[in-house]
Amino acid sequence: MNKTFSLAVALLLKLAFCNSIVSAQTNSIDLSGTWFFQVDSLDKGVQEQWYNKKLDDKISLPGSMTTNGKGNDITVNTPWTGQIVDSSWFFKSEYAQYREPGNIKVPFWLQPVKYYKGAAWYQKNVSIPDNWKGKHLELFIERSHWETTVWVDDQQIGMDNSLGTPHVFNLTHVLSPGTHRITVRVDNRVKDFNVGQNSHSISDHTQSNWNGMVGKLSITARPALFIDDVQLYPDIHKKQVTARIKLNNEAGRDNKAEIQLFAKSNKANADGLKPLAKSIELQKGDNMVEVIYPMGNQPLLWDEFHPDLYTLSVKVKGGKETDERVISFGMRDFATQGTQFTINGQLTFLRGTLECAIFPKTGYPPTDVESWMHIFKVARSYGLNHMRFHSWCPPEAAFDAADRSGFYLHVEASSWANQGSSVGDGKPVDQYIYEESERMVKTFGNHPSFCMMAYGNEPAGKNHTKYLTEFVSYWKKRDSRRLYTTAAGWPVVPENDYNSTPDPRIQAWGQGLKSIINGQSSKSNYDWRDIISKWQHPTVSHEIGQWCVYPDFKEIKKYTGVLKAKNFEIFQQKLKDNGLDNLADSFLLASGKLQALCYKADIEAALRTPGFGGFQLLDLHDFPGQGTALVGVLNPFWEDKGYITGKEYSRFCNATVPLARLPKMVYLNNEELSVPVEVAHFGEKVLNNITPTWNIKNVSGKVLFSGQLPSANIPLGNCHQLGEIKQSLASIDQPSKLSLTIAVGDHQNSWDLFVYPATLPDIDKNIVVTQQLDEQAIQTLNKGGKVLLTLKKGSLKPEKGGDVLIGFSSIFWNTAWTGGQAPNTLGILCNPKHPAFSAFPTEYYSNWQWWDAMSNSNAIRMDSVAIGMQPIIRVIDDWVTANSLGLVFECRVGAGKLIVSGIDLVANLDKRPEARQLLYSLKRYMATPEFAPKIQVGVERIKGLSKEQFFSAAK
Repeated sequence: MNKTFSLAVALLLKLAFCNSIVSAQTNSIDLSGTWFFQVDSLDKGVQEQWYNKKLDDKISLPGSMTTNGKGNDITVNTPWTGQIVDSSWFFKSEYAQYREPGNIKVPFWLQPVKYYKGAAWYQKNVSIPDNWKGKHLELFIERSHWETTVWVDDQQIGMDNSLGTPHVFNLTHVLSPGTHRITVRVDNRVKDFNVGQNSHSISDHTQSNWNGMVGKLSITARPALFIDDVQLYPDIHKKQVTARIKLNNEAGRDNKAEIQLFAKSNKANADGLKPLAKSIELQKGDNMVEVIYPMGNQPLLWDEFHPDLYTLSVKVKGGKETDERVISFGMRDFATQGTQFTINGQLTFLRGTLECAIFPKTGYPPTDVESWMHIFKVARSYGLNHMRFHSWCPPEAAFDAADRSGFYLHVEASSWANQGSSVGDGKPVDQYIYEESERMVKTFGNHPSFCMMAYGNEPAGKNHTKYLTEFVSYWKKRDSRRLYTTAAGWPVVPENDYNSTPDPRIQAWGQGLKSIINGQSSKSNYDWRDIISKWQHPTVSHEIGQWCVYPDFKEIKKYTGVLKAKNFEIFQQKLKDNGLDNLADSFLLASGKLQALCYKADIEAALRTPGFGGFQLLDLHDFPGQGTALVGVLNPFWEDKGYITGKEYSRFCNATVPLARLPKMVYLNNEELSVPVEVAHFGEKVLNNITPTWNIKNVSGKVLFSGQLPSANIPLGNCHQLGEIKQSLASIDQPSKLSLTIAVGDHQNSWDLFVYPATLPDIDKNIVVTQQLDEQAIQTLNKGGKVLLTLKKGSLKPEKGGDVLIGFSSIFWNTAWTGGQAPNTLGILCNPKHPAFSAFPTEYYSNWQWWDAMSNSNAIRMDSVAIGMQPIIRVIDDWVTANSLGLVFECRVGAGKLIVSGIDLVANLDKRPEARQLLYSLKRYMATPEFAPKIQVGVERIKGLSKEQFFSAAK
């Protein structure tokens, strides 16, 4: 190693604890690297003037205490930030092993490797160059969590508490040339302005309540006359942009200056734009200048199909110095037309998901554009064009990536004022929300992707409607670049630019088995027109979906960062304890197929609704908190789980989607299929001279029927009627699963249909079908006969499975957070090749033909019948309880053979073609030599399944 290189290395090592290298190009000092550090758990640092001493420890920034391995071990007394609705972990014996030191595992959310709530101190020495004398100096902390108080040497500079924007401190009058000590006290405790413990800006439910500073950390020098702020207001109709420029003149005298503006597009040779200069007179302090910049005859417009951007260079020259700001912006007009949204005058439809600050590797959001580009790319591959940031505001990089990706963003002022907080009641949070929204608009307001803003999520407070109505009115008058609503969820008020409400969706909170998907037989001909008809503004359905899937335990190894899936480890062990761990992957895939079916139903209902504004999913990817809500077809790392791809999902979720208004999904072969066909088209342009086609295939892929619908020009919008499919099903002489596919140009969508024979042949009349194990049934079994016991819904004892709340859909959100809302199950799992299904076509998972069975049944606890009993039709239980549940099982009783069905296969069969067909299929199986159950069960064990009153009157 040569001497020069050695000296350079030594200098760099010294600078790690002193000055970061000054960038001559940007006149900034990069403060990333090693800082001195000290935890202040006793809150004595201010009193003891820690800013005047060298701190004891070291830490690496950007980063958090957790990413640096700092903080306390997790215990039963960890002071979490976030509501725990189901607190049974703290006292139930089944969780006792997870409350032991060294084996702490919580089910509420992802578990950090370390935890700390309180004050912590960060300190770094900096060397200010001589040529910075007389300049404006700023300390820039891109994202802190959360409250920062800054000292330079022994002088306190100020405090900042923004949760969603950078913390910027003016150090002009305290940083003279030479060496100085910068000290930052960061406090991550909930403040007097309680934004709400579940707000994703602060909560352990998702990003974690971290302590630290991330993103860009720097001290920047600017001329004494500098550009403090630039806000751009594009006008696509006048083909111009109005620049409102705030100049700060710290020179201490009035003087003249020149403003220069010059815009360039992100496309080569697409400009023809020219510089514009303007002379101005300046006063000391703040000066506001407004300049209108012409954008040429044909400015490029920004939207989801063409995310064309411009950069505007703004220079101010005063004396010998020049300051410059370069701002990225887009020429766009995001507006409303009646009850729908428009982008640049064309109808659009919001297909959105939520981002709830879910970043398991770090526990805090990324500040690099590449990470966010990946997120938007994945979301786009699933047909989305919109993202809502639930009770938090993302960093600059997210807006940059959304600008480049053509994504429409709904952003919130860091609050979910509920569960311990409220708005409109005169508390400090009322003022904080105005201040935070002001900071957000100032910092991110030029981004074309920043299309929508709300105070936050689902507010509480006796005066919240008045407060939020005034909030909307304030912002509508102040800044017309985006649309405003009171809050995500409620209240709906006339002043809103758009409404966010949970009313239009197929399952509501607390609705249980009375929802459309669980309380009404399968179909696809409903929409939300009656719900939204009372409103004059666009409606966005709030947090639709929330359909769960079984945990993917293979995912555990992916948590290589600061947050660990200890919740998954608890659920995995429960499954193993119940002897079902070999079924984990099957449970994932089967429940995943049902989950995707539920999301398809939810999304298509929105697309079928005339005059609708759009939807916001909860969620495209999993929500790890609130008791673990596995609602994503993607995991928290934005990866698919193996049961549906973006290509498949985007068939029913996209800018253009063919739609079928099916009155039902199950038919008899003496019926005619009569299906109105329409299309939702919110694409780039009108589709001209399109001839829609359709076909119906069997499971082998053979086309049984096909046809064309009249050719048409398809305008932008939805509910464009394409015609009607009419097809006799008389030629379908076998029970069949069919697939109806409709194509509109390059866009296809499909639906599974089930057709059963209207007339069924007789089966062995010696098979006794009964709803009670009466004397006749017992005698038949004792004589070696065959019995099919089909239980009435509600007849099962609670301890035998009668307390399991079973329904067709997947679990909604989760059982921990909803208080056990029905259904508590995740569909069926079966072997479709089992001979019991020879006349009842099925996959291994729930499809529409299982709606009737799941709606007219109880799940039977298999261990209450016999240990190790494997059902013919299994019900997937909630992962929290992970019981072995069945709908249909077989066994030997006495000398005979028995099938027990938790599905009522007797009542109202004239109105239940699925039940009629399943009964036939089971009886046909029982009539064959293949019906040979191995496990012997005593008759009293079978009788003990049902409540006594159901045996009191034998027929």
